[in-house]
Amino acid sequence: MKKRTVYATGADRVLSVFLNAFLWFWIVVIAYPLIYVVAASFSSSHAVISGKVWLWPVEPSLRAYRAVFNNGQILSGFYNSTVYMVLGTAISLVLTVLAAYPLSRKELVGGRIFSGLFLFTMLFSGGLIPTYLVVKDLGLRNTIWAMILPSAFSVWNMIITRTYFQTAIPDELYEAAQLDGCSDFRFLNRIVLPLSGPILAVIGLYYAVGNWNGYFNALLYLDASRLYPLQLVLRDILVLGNIDISMVKDFDEMVRKQGLADLLKYAVIVVASVPVMVLYPFIQRYFVKGVMIGAVKG
Repeated sequence: MKKRTVYATGADRVLSVFLNAFLWFWIVVIAYPLIYVVAASFSSSHAVISGKVWLWPVEPSLRAYRAVFNNGQILSGFYNSTVYMVLGTAISLVLTVLAAYPLSRKELVGGRIFSGLFLFTMLFSGGLIPTYLVVKDLGLRNTIWAMILPSAFSVWNMIITRTYFQTAIPDELYEAAQLDGCSDFRFLNRIVLPLSGPILAVIGLYYAVGNWNGYFNALLYLDASRLYPLQLVLRDILVLGNIDISMVKDFDEMVRKQGLADLLKYAVIVVASVPVMVLYPFIQRYFVKGVMIGAVKG
């Protein structure tokens, strides 16, 4: 058989050039702030204040990172955020799977009713004040559980996981397992979970990023600074760490302190972003597959 060559028309070429230019424009718009933050964090304070930093470090220095890792509050926040992310992600995955798997089975009596109750909570909630009172009455304030339990379960993630179980796990597997005397928990543990790596990786990433970036629960439920997550420490540095000019008599001293404060901001932003950036490449191969399979909600 002869190969047929399809030639693009002039309009197709123009459209292709336009779309490529448009995409490259938005890539630059999105990537430049990240590049600037990294470059500024490795530059000197004088170069940052004078506006010399654009795409690469000017007068390279590790002063900001030495200040970050010598700051006990930042190290404590980094440790707390890591604990909240690891423990919270594990608990969230367990709760999501335990809710999604029964709802994915056609044999579940009242499955539509339970699904409707879950969907109801997506549209209506008790509100901020009742939630705070519940957390307070349960004695969770100023504990690590105040950062984990109130946001441990996501109905949206449960629906995606349930849809994955319905579409990716054949009913024939369940029927064959029943004939062999396999219980539901054993079927879930030995067959469903090993075949659900893509969706578990995706949902786990969602939970991990949410727990790592979470700071609102800390504002509400934590008074002890020793429990503050890194994001709350970063907020204090970015929002509350401005220099009061009226309190500084020496202009050179003011410039030096403001420059160090700016460097510290950029360095903490980089440090706070590294864990998620390191985690993502390991589950990237599961990401697209898991999202596409679980994206059609039934």
